[in-house]
Amino acid sequence: MERTGPPARITGLLAAFTAALLAAGGLAAAAPSAAAADADLARNGTFEAGLDGWSCTGGSGAVVSTPVHGGTSALKATPAGSDYAKCSQAVTVKPGSTYTLSTWVQGSYVYLGAEGTGTTDVSTWTQSAGAWQKLTTTFKTGASTTSVNVYTHGWYGTPAYYADDLSLVGPGGDPVALPAVPAGLKAGTATASSVPLSWTAATGATGYNVYRGGTKVLSTTGTSATVTGLAASTAYSFQVTATNAAGESAKSAAVPATTTAGGSGGESGSDLPAHALVGYLHSSFANGSGYTRMADVPDSWDVIDLAFGEPTSVTSGDIRFSLCPVAECPNVESAAEFKAAIKAKQAKGKKVLISIGGQNGQVQLATTAARDTFVSSVSKIIDEYGLDGLDIDFEGHSLSLNTGDTDFRSPTTPVIVNLISAVKSLKAKYGEKFVLTMAPETFFVQLGYQYYGSGPWGGQDPRAGAYLPVIHALRDDLTLLHVQDYNSGSIMGLDNQYHSMGGADFHIAMTDMLLAGFPVAGDQTKVFPGLRPDQVSIGLPASTQAGNGHTSPAEVTKALNCLTKKTDCGSYATHGTWSGLRGLMTWSINWDRFNNWEFSKNFDAYFGG
Repeated sequence: MERTGPPARITGLLAAFTAALLAAGGLAAAAPSAAAADADLARNGTFEAGLDGWSCTGGSGAVVSTPVHGGTSALKATPAGSDYAKCSQAVTVKPGSTYTLSTWVQGSYVYLGAEGTGTTDVSTWTQSAGAWQKLTTTFKTGASTTSVNVYTHGWYGTPAYYADDLSLVGPGGDPVALPAVPAGLKAGTATASSVPLSWTAATGATGYNVYRGGTKVLSTTGTSATVTGLAASTAYSFQVTATNAAGESAKSAAVPATTTAGGSGGESGSDLPAHALVGYLHSSFANGSGYTRMADVPDSWDVIDLAFGEPTSVTSGDIRFSLCPVAECPNVESAAEFKAAIKAKQAKGKKVLISIGGQNGQVQLATTAARDTFVSSVSKIIDEYGLDGLDIDFEGHSLSLNTGDTDFRSPTTPVIVNLISAVKSLKAKYGEKFVLTMAPETFFVQLGYQYYGSGPWGGQDPRAGAYLPVIHALRDDLTLLHVQDYNSGSIMGLDNQYHSMGGADFHIAMTDMLLAGFPVAGDQTKVFPGLRPDQVSIGLPASTQAGNGHTSPAEVTKALNCLTKKTDCGSYATHGTWSGLRGLMTWSINWDRFNNWEFSKNFDAYFGG
């Protein structure tokens, strides 16, 4: 590891003194002829122009004004999950030439390196640099190498690192021309929420940017991409550009595409009010909140989830539901009265669903037999009570990912694959009006931004992010996703900062992730696309007794203001403004009644219910 401070200065002074003596005696050696052509080839290595020229994985990089080594700016990059915050750029070089790469860094386990050298790729690192420390390495390019990638990165589980004054000194390569404009852009068959695009490779291109309505929405190295997170029955315009080390080409000719009307994800939610209130009704058990009869549920509630349908055993797939026993709930209605009250709610446009799982109802569909039993038993409940659909509230150890199942877009774990198949079967059976909602915990969704399953090397909790493949596979059938923003640990948001429950900030950051989308485990090649705002509600406890993380009405209002109006956002910068956010969910209707209807009254006051 290179020394810094006075020893280096002494060495420099000694070299200068020796050179002066040699020159005085006429013995000075001639400098290598290549030195005259050497230059600093790194683009914006001082970061004074922001991140211009740099690409940081997982959105991990930012420019800060303190600390800096020189000038007024430096790079701050924050590792998250399996993404170690790699910031890189391609530099044009000459074949068969020697280069010196250096930078100043602060932080733990900070790396500097070059790849694609055509010889031996190099890197150097420091274990701990509490103050600015210089990293330096050298390499020689191969006989046909004209471009190398230089980079910095941190390490898994470490805090942010800083880098400044990065340089790559050596002979410059031949100038690189801008790539040609991509041609042949075509739109494939659209769905309700996505449009596939393809185009012809552009001469000189190393990558491509895709634009929707003039705004860049994704980057890729291939000649095809799918733009997701779109609204149903909406016309869009797309363009593509080519990129390389010299910059970006002009935009291609625009191609129009219109999304379809969609399946139940659009249809089943279309007869909900623009802003809906969702609540769980303790129908099969009693607790400290007391039993509430279906007929006594106020009309404020647009979706009523019956808690809970539970399995006969963890792996049976056989779901049963019955009303709370009289011994436990003295005021429970009869089955006939319960069914009549459901019909009365539906006559007013309300939706009543069976919620499967809950804290004590572990469900693992590990076999196709369990899958088929799940479909038949849930169908029986829906038919018996005349329900509108299904809420999936799998908690605990119901969902986890097998080792090696690392791509949420193509899951292989049986409990995941079988659940997706079962829900699709139910959707096919009941058709367009089937209402599908989900109530996962943050551990199973937003934690996936950092960790997914057991990780690339194993050892992580296999439940991390395990709901993501289910949500993704069913996104076109999904009516509402209301993640439980309670009983949660601190979760990292898209700002790479940790957010804790109980205030507006947590709900803003967690909901922003669902609407904007995010790279899973920091992998930019595996991005979970954002959901439509009409598919998203915020899940909260109705009172302090209902769960950890109760949020006061004033803080709930701040969260809604930020997400729907971009006001009251505090320090968090959302990635959009979503006036069409569907609404709120709470655990539970019973606890809200216990708390004098504070939660529902606040919802009605905000949305004019």
